[in-house]
Amino acid sequence: MGAGKQVIEIMDSTLRDGEQTSGVSFLPHEKLMIARMLLRDVNVDRIEVASARVSDGEKDAVKKICRYAASVDMLNRVEVLGFVDNHKSIDWIRECGGRVINLLAKGSLKHCTQQLKKTPQSHIADIKEEVAYAEQEGVSVNLYLEDWSSGMKDSPEYVYQLMDALHSVSGIRRFLLPDTLGILNPLQCLEFLRKMIRRYPNTHFDFHAHNDYDLAVSNSLAAVLSGAKGIHVTVNGLGERSGNAPLASVQVILKDQFHAITHINEGMLNDVSRLVEGYSGVVIAPNTPVVGDYVFTQVAGVHADGDSKDHLYCNGLVPERFGRKREYALGKNSGKANIIQNLKDLGLELTLEQTKAVTNRITQLGDRKELVTQDDLPYIVSDVLKHNAPEDKVKLLSYMVSTSYGLRPIASLKVEINGKEYEADSTGDGQYDAFVSALRKIYKECLNRTFPVLDNYQVTIPPGGRTDALVQTVITWRQDKKVFRTRGLDADQTEAAIKATFKMLNLIEE
Repeated sequence: MGAGKQVIEIMDSTLRDGEQTSGVSFLPHEKLMIARMLLRDVNVDRIEVASARVSDGEKDAVKKICRYAASVDMLNRVEVLGFVDNHKSIDWIRECGGRVINLLAKGSLKHCTQQLKKTPQSHIADIKEEVAYAEQEGVSVNLYLEDWSSGMKDSPEYVYQLMDALHSVSGIRRFLLPDTLGILNPLQCLEFLRKMIRRYPNTHFDFHAHNDYDLAVSNSLAAVLSGAKGIHVTVNGLGERSGNAPLASVQVILKDQFHAITHINEGMLNDVSRLVEGYSGVVIAPNTPVVGDYVFTQVAGVHADGDSKDHLYCNGLVPERFGRKREYALGKNSGKANIIQNLKDLGLELTLEQTKAVTNRITQLGDRKELVTQDDLPYIVSDVLKHNAPEDKVKLLSYMVSTSYGLRPIASLKVEINGKEYEADSTGDGQYDAFVSALRKIYKECLNRTFPVLDNYQVTIPPGGRTDALVQTVITWRQDKKVFRTRGLDADQTEAAIKATFKMLNLIEE
């Protein structure tokens, strides 16, 4: 198969290897939600969802995932890590409804002799017995050669001894080659995988990278260039120590740099990233390729100027490809071009002098480390030009929130929506929760409308991190398939959140 035509299988191990990230533990229903999105929406070829015999909770999760996968005819795409343990893992997987085991064998001599205390011959015999039993029970086998990278460096004759004995065993569908300790570089990946493929040309090899030297993505590309047919990834690069190869990065580098064919739906990469971020509690760095908050934001004014002149500062990673959009930051480095681009997006036209005045004001705010967003821009324009801010369709007329020991917080509020006043009160788990609960009541009972879902809530202190500084609240909302992210700034956290909420409500009224 020629370059540009190679089809690469993507196996996602977020729910098994990714869960080995320090401090990460998914609940069974969380595993099901992630598995469903990976299979149905992202369309990865396979998912590895657990290690056999870990816990009752893990068994519950695997049962749920297998039940779902079977209902949509995807059960053969669900895999569970198992062990050479006298058939116990295979029986456990069968009880869960699974049909594929990723059997963990030892890919280096030192692991075989020092950890298992086995000779190569006895380990091979044990593996063959497990494979035969799995075949008898209707379970497909993929065989991991754990520590394969060390094996190829220190004991290649052992690796070949193992492969000579097993590569033609009918029950083994794939051989999975992990860089268990993340010790390889791309040149070594090329060398070792080419040796494997030359020696066993009709064998399906997957490569499983770890990121200890920040080379997981590069090594994954090298593996594909060598002829590997499958690559293992995790969402957001979760995994033990420095993690695994990130799904989004591997996808774009295979497609754009190698022109390989995968089945990934790129438009869902950001959504699955956010889902896993929420369940794992591991926050994505804002400069993370493809899925980070800032990666489609141009900061320097010269970049915005170039984009307005035939997209001079854009590459193949256009945000629309991933269901996102390009933004132009507003701050001390913005320059006039960024301001003009944001004004254009808002449909605002200013004279050159007016634009200069607005740019100066935003630069001043940037020097004070205040974050300015496109949502703030109309108000800054109004302040600079000495006329009123754009008329809000949703206004907060008055409100009161209170809390007492032993009682849930209470909120009472009066709002004006499109010229009509409404009042409501409610309780909640916190002051802001009570406030939003009262708002929801107005939208449901008075307006018969659905209130947007709160997707994410972040509180920061932007000006230098001082405890006496203003509080910035950033809230992400979701309504149908549309996502809103609004910010509020105030000395009081609840007030900042309320400001962010009313910015969102006015956005959806437009």
